Amino acid sequence: MRKLSIALLATALLSLAAFSEIRSQPALPTVRPSQAAQAARAFLTVQFESKLVGRALPYNVVLPIGYDAPERKTTRYPVLYLLHGFGGSHADWLTRTKLTDYAKAHQLIIVTPEGQNSWYTDSATVPIDKFESYIVEELVPDVQQRFRALEMRAGRGIAGLSMGGYGALKFGVKHPDMFAFAASMSGAVGAASWRDEKDLPAVLRPSLTRTFGPAAGPVKQTNDLFKLVRELPAERLAKLPFLYLDCGTEDELRLFGPNRALADLFVERQIAHEYRQLPGGHRWAYWDQQVQGILQLAARKLSAPRSASERATDD
Repeated sequence: MRKLSIALLATALLSLAAFSEIRSQPALPTVRPSQAAQAARAFLTVQFESKLVGRALPYNVVLPIGYDAPERKTTRYPVLYLLHGFGGSHADWLTRTKLTDYAKAHQLIIVTPEGQNSWYTDSATVPIDKFESYIVEELVPDVQQRFRALEMRAGRGIAGLSMGGYGALKFGVKHPDMFAFAASMSGAVGAASWRDEKDLPAVLRPSLTRTFGPAAGPVKQTNDLFKLVRELPAERLAKLPFLYLDCGTEDELRLFGPNRALADLFVERQIAHEYRQLPGGHRWAYWDQQVQGILQLAARKLSAPRSASERATDD
């Protein structure tokens, strides 16, 4: 099983070399000007200056319908952090899908952070590129300060696509005290599971080695999702958030195999999760479809909005 998983991961990483070409294709569906105008009025952009990363890392926020209503001025809402993929930006989810339309059906605050090509990891080679720490220590507290976000674990989830799918599951496994729900769409779940940098595709080698360092180094070891799950102490399994992952059976980057292998590992470790495999490729048409289910699942798994009186009862 382990040899098969390693082979699948190696194949997937080689296929990731084609990511830039696929990423540059027109978004499906394309966002027409009228849709873009609607989206521009449906979200806020926060120009956040990260002290940890040492530069501006803007993030977009979609607020639920009724957020500003006088009768809801004390209501706090669950938050879903939605991560972008390699080569993308914080703007992707709002310009390449109909996220703002889908969000109208849910009482969620949705945050789309800027992750650059960081693999949502504290870099092994660039001390200031602390993107995992940024999410945990700066972004989440800033969202809670600026917006009426629930401050408890049960009110916080994280999801993403491709690189962001890897990041979301990794946050769920490494920081189970922060997130009650973690979801991956077409996740590059083997991003830190390679054995030799010579086997990495040339187009990805600089990014992966810059982020994770040498194969035997501590950063790669502590961010290898398969290793993390395989070595989790039994007593920590029950503390994990609910995990979700899906992948298209026609994924052009051959991420289907590694996702299936990770789902098998979840079954082996008896970790609560949901895994879906369905027709689709590594494209925006697939993610535009799947994010609708992610929002529905997040709304079910996370706490409902809570008024001040309800929160006082909880205390």
